[in-house]
Amino acid sequence: MFTIRVYGILLNEQKQVLVSDELIRGMYITKFPGGGLELGEGTRDCLKREFMEEMGLNVAIGEHIYTTDFYQKSAFNNAQQIIAVYYFANALEPIKVPLRESIFDFDEQQMRIYKETGETEAFRFIDWENFSADSVTLPIDKIVSSILKEQH
Repeated sequence: MFTIRVYGILLNEQKQVLVSDELIRGMYITKFPGGGLELGEGTRDCLKREFMEEMGLNVAIGEHIYTTDFYQKSAFNNAQQIIAVYYFANALEPIKVPLRESIFDFDEQQMRIYKETGETEAFRFIDWENFSADSVTLPIDKIVSSILKEQH
């Protein structure tokens, strides 16, 4: 079984990279914003929807960066293979969600959500100089991070 995930690389004017710090079923993960492709949806529309759902943010989807070209087992389901697609994303409006300064800085409301759903997330920017493959958790994100650093 395959799971297709679509992620956006959003750089702000200060050349900082947006990441999502997530607590999912007891696992702490730092990743790029995005999520799962739904039936009948294209990858670009998926990414627009995910930014709107997660951040209330309208984005334009830019250039394709990378699509997984190797086998990657899902971190959450050993019976699933992940195929991930990455694009640049550009905010079409100011970001309204609270942005955190430090990793896994969840507030009380986010922890209530976690207790109810088993998942919560917070967003923050990482300065380009401090950003690397070590800034993210997931194996495919690490590859994309290295590609970004090599190209920019």
